[in-house]
Amino acid sequence: MKTLLASSIIFALLLTTFASASAQQPQLASYRETAHILVDEKVQNKTTAFVTLTSTSPVEMRVPADLILKIQNTANVTSVAITNAENCIVGVQDQGCVLVNIVSPSLVESYDINKIQANAKQVGDSLIDSINKAFATNAQFNSVYVNPRGDLSSALGTSGAVSGNRTISVIYTMSRPDSSYLFDGLTAILIPKQIRDDGGFYNAAQKMAQDSNSTVTFVITPGQGTSLYQLQVSKQMPITGPVTIVKPLELFGVEKLQRSTYFDVGFFPLNSILDVTAISNENISITNHGGNLAPSEIKEGQKFPTDLTKSGWIIDPDYGQKVSAVYLFGKDTSVTRDQAFLTLGNTMPTDNTSGQDNTTPPSSGPKTSDNYSIYVLIGIVAAGGAAVYLFMKRR
Repeated sequence: MKTLLASSIIFALLLTTFASASAQQPQLASYRETAHILVDEKVQNKTTAFVTLTSTSPVEMRVPADLILKIQNTANVTSVAITNAENCIVGVQDQGCVLVNIVSPSLVESYDINKIQANAKQVGDSLIDSINKAFATNAQFNSVYVNPRGDLSSALGTSGAVSGNRTISVIYTMSRPDSSYLFDGLTAILIPKQIRDDGGFYNAAQKMAQDSNSTVTFVITPGQGTSLYQLQVSKQMPITGPVTIVKPLELFGVEKLQRSTYFDVGFFPLNSILDVTAISNENISITNHGGNLAPSEIKEGQKFPTDLTKSGWIIDPDYGQKVSAVYLFGKDTSVTRDQAFLTLGNTMPTDNTSGQDNTTPPSSGPKTSDNYSIYVLIGIVAAGGAAVYLFMKRR
């Protein structure tokens, strides 16, 4: 974890880098909206569309302070999740779930299943009444499950903080609500009317929740002093043949992806992100795209945007068993289906300059790094405590 001082220095450098491109300096708000497509030909053989609304502000995601304090003060709890996923955990089907996730290596390594179940249940039971009260749920204890590993997390290079990688999940179940009902219920509790009325990715999430095949999940990830709140709507589609073109907005069910007008009070270029990741057992490539390429440069082997006022894709890496592309809105307020598509192939790209304003030469071969510049930037700024609470600013 970077220190506050180091992060603040990097943030100052970030602002200095982009100040020349715009008289209005970029800022990061605590509320973020992300639309993501995962084309997974490696583990699940499915394409998944996600829309995620995120905040670290208790006024933008209104979780009761006493519940947050209780979660933060409960040892080993890494996350609390509410979901209507059809199989929220192995052995649980067609029920809504509340999961209290715990990481306790010493408990897992005791290999005493009775001890693991008793200790984990005690932790979950200390929280479930408060969770039910806060979110108008009536979940009851079902089981304790030890996640031995996280295959998908390993494939993506992520931590598996919600579940996986030897996490213990204490599972409470309830009648399974449909996604539209759960989304409307959770957002009425969590998200202030002002933010709901400002639209943006919220509207795309709400529309996706009306799909009978969609899933809604809300996760609280406690931190020291600050917790992370994420509300996500997702849906999966089986892959039945080679994926040659990815059309994100079609998968989200919208003609145009609008940024939230919540950000109109300033310049918040990293608070609305569209990104696409594809993973495969074979080398694949991004051979074409809609719209422009955003201007970028390579620093320490990764692409970074050089002008956050310009919209377009940053593709990095564009060849390998995992490829990724991030769409930056710049000063635009929306992206259309014609701008937001990617073409996949299986040959190494020789030229990736079909967009405009690109200053980066094409990739020379596969990359193995799991870091993406946009998320590095977001993480640096957030760790530096620089995110602002727009809800308070706009009142």
